[in-house]
Amino acid sequence: MTMVDEFERLAELHRSGALTDDEYGRAKEALLDRQGSARPARGVPRIDRLRRSATDRWVGGVCGGLGAYTGTESWIWRLLFVAALLMGGVGAAIYLLMWFFVPSEYDTP
Repeated sequence: MTMVDEFERLAELHRSGALTDDEYGRAKEALLDRQGSARPARGVPRIDRLRRSATDRWVGGVCGGLGAYTGTESWIWRLLFVAALLMGGVGAAIYLLMWFFVPSEYDTP
């Protein structure tokens, strides 16, 4: 069903009295919000919300930010980066790239 079809269906329900003015307004707003923004599925975090932590940091705040973003403890991320560091240094490279490219919470307006 296209957005136009959904709006027509809402308008018909409103005209027939099945929806009050308030319900019609809320349904229309919900439809616009759903169609207008490309939101990820419920429970999936958006990548643009990833920030380096300003409070939970040892070096650059990358692990604290990943912990807040994924809902896991930051010590788990620290452990993963140390393990990756010991397996050829990949952990250090990834950490440094994230430290450079992921904005800090201080940078958020």
